[in-house]
Amino acid sequence: MQTQKRLSNDQMEFFDTFGFLYFPGLLSDRIDRIVEEFETIWLNSGGGHDGKEHDGTQRSAILPFPDRSEYLSSLLDDSRVHDIVSSLCGEDFNYVGGDGNLYTRDTLWHSDGYGKKPVLTIKMAFYLDPVTADSGALRVIPGSHRVGEPFADAMEEGIADANAQREELVRGKGIRILRDKALMSLVWRLFGVPPNKVPSQTLSTIPGDVLVFNHNIKHASFGGNKRRRMFTMNFTGRYLKKNLPELREYLGGHARFWIERMHGEAMIRTAGLERMVHLQQIRENDTHLADLTRELRKTMKEPARG
Repeated sequence: MQTQKRLSNDQMEFFDTFGFLYFPGLLSDRIDRIVEEFETIWLNSGGGHDGKEHDGTQRSAILPFPDRSEYLSSLLDDSRVHDIVSSLCGEDFNYVGGDGNLYTRDTLWHSDGYGKKPVLTIKMAFYLDPVTADSGALRVIPGSHRVGEPFADAMEEGIADANAQREELVRGKGIRILRDKALMSLVWRLFGVPPNKVPSQTLSTIPGDVLVFNHNIKHASFGGNKRRRMFTMNFTGRYLKKNLPELREYLGGHARFWIERMHGEAMIRTAGLERMVHLQQIRENDTHLADLTRELRKTMKEPARG
């Protein structure tokens, strides 16, 4: 069993400079039960997106995800997870929530919300199948998270422009694969290489490894089978009172997933005092989600897939 202690200065500097960290075998002692719980959640949720069986043509997503299992919820209490997050986000960090995914095809370059934020926002990713460069491993562009610096801002501007042009090209068609092909063509023109050849760091993993990355970093994946299993836990630093409107806006954006609260029942029911420290601020500021979700259900055919 591998133990994790507070991150070293070298690890902290690496994360600040490059935007990610890799922890091989960190949860190898728990991985068999983690995979079992992952599959149980999908089985109990219809097998795929929005309660429909996963057919391998599009990504399936469930939110909240680890919160639906007492065992996966307990990862928040594991000292190895806690030490990493508290090192980066502070001892009073927020657990925002997590999503479960069955991936298919490529995931093209993007950030999980690029911009200057009042607190650090990070994602902890658990890949439950062996993945390499050509079979769906996470790729990151080191340094692309550093908002306000020329390299990172140029990457964001280029990808944002390509996305805008993609939407213009296929407006009204509603065919995801056509949108993705359009973006691939645009990225080729933008960088002079196809998306899977953009210089980047590939983070090949096996089950039990853990990846952590800044929400701002540009990341993607290419290749792989049509049922690649992965779930996440997302964290932030604690917001000051003056920044709570920004927190509420951030949480409100999750209404596109048709959820009424950020945390699931099992996560709340089994929370001890220490865990509640990391749930409290989110619980106090996500009470508007239900109303937002109710309105989006009137115009969306299904909850968002990502």
